Amino acid sequence: MHPTIERMQEVVAKGDENLIHDLLAEDVRFSPPTYYSTWTGRAPVAAVLGHVGQVFSDFRYRRIMGDGNDWALEFQCKIGDLDAVGVDLITLNDDGLIQEFEVAMRPYKSIGALRDAMMARVTTDARFLKFREALS
Repeated sequence: MHPTIERMQEVVAKGDENLIHDLLAEDVRFSPPTYYSTWTGRAPVAAVLGHVGQVFSDFRYRRIMGDGNDWALEFQCKIGDLDAVGVDLITLNDDGLIQEFEVAMRPYKSIGALRDAMMARVTTDARFLKFREALS
């Protein structure tokens, strides 16, 4: 298994954006399951993933599939009292850092709970105003 993928298993559930930051390419692109938009850049993506790690509980990867630069990591977690499953689709760059990170999840009700929890968090995190301005 690729060292970045091994390390990811250790840090994602902790919700520590500083640990996640070191695994991301400078121009990483993150596509969340909650809306059709992409976050770009190490700082915004690390911040988003840090918040997600705080929203999820009982997070664990169930299966990891992949080789080389392309990986699929199946996970399960709780969002409040709702169960969720999903897949992190990850592409590494030639330096072994995460270049593309897309998340697919189910069920719909859990995704709604994630969206609501994330909106509550990012609207109180002043950094996201700067991140949004940079995206405009």
